[in-house]
Amino acid sequence: MPDPKTGPRPAQPLAPGLYIIATPIGNLRDITLRALDLLAEADEVLAEDTRVARRLLDAHGIRAKLSPYHDHNGAHRRPELLQRMQQGQALALISDAGTPLVSDPGWKLVSEAIEAGCQVFPVPGPSSALAGLVASGLPSDRFLFQGFLPQKAGARRANLKQVANVPATQIFFESAARLAARLEEFADVFGADRNAVVARELTKLFEEFRRGTLGELVTHYLKEGPPKGEVVILVGPPSGDDIVTADDIDAALRSAMTRQPLKSAAAEVAESLGLPRRDVYQRALALKDAGS
Repeated sequence: MPDPKTGPRPAQPLAPGLYIIATPIGNLRDITLRALDLLAEADEVLAEDTRVARRLLDAHGIRAKLSPYHDHNGAHRRPELLQRMQQGQALALISDAGTPLVSDPGWKLVSEAIEAGCQVFPVPGPSSALAGLVASGLPSDRFLFQGFLPQKAGARRANLKQVANVPATQIFFESAARLAARLEEFADVFGADRNAVVARELTKLFEEFRRGTLGELVTHYLKEGPPKGEVVILVGPPSGDDIVTADDIDAALRSAMTRQPLKSAAAEVAESLGLPRRDVYQRALALKDAGS
């Protein structure tokens, strides 16, 4: 098999530390030359699922030592891994697909590696969140990555209300089976006329972008049923008319504070405008102190 790397391997051994390596999200050729070099040279590759990792490495002719690292064994493995890096080893961390730590295991290992004085090296590459964003047609100058929302309905709705008026495109991960239900929640909180995109099977054979308002997407997926494959949901920012300004908040607070105590007024305004209670309460205190 021809060598998949076009340049020479590093002349010196890898610097000790942790290499966070992005891997393909579907198309196995979406991997950088640097990533291939590092996967071949690392003392060990830590993989979310070694079977998935082995398929990737085999496709590129790489014979690397693999071991599992995931949420279930992380606490047990971290002391050993930190010690090995401190002793001069170079370890590579990969997830099943995309960039590690982005809704995938690894944050605690990175945090503890930094605290232990180990170097951490980012090796950028594929990300389903960014792939969906750049091809969505929604504004990309500001975006908020939400990943997977809380499982409990109350916590999930509270999260959505907090960000309903954020002037940025929002990016969510969700299972195909729950897609229609989640879109209905988005339509209820953000408004059915908010622009949104469902990106499915990114970089794969049946890649699809379905664009429309949240209301239109709800109607489609309730009728057609859940799609196959992995899904990224992108919700556009509110229109100019929907954005809540500081003046809007102050006006709502002044009105509410004529009818009820400050704390209750702040809670009412936060609920009605979909804003964090703490922020609105602090603004209400400022208005009271200013004599408004």
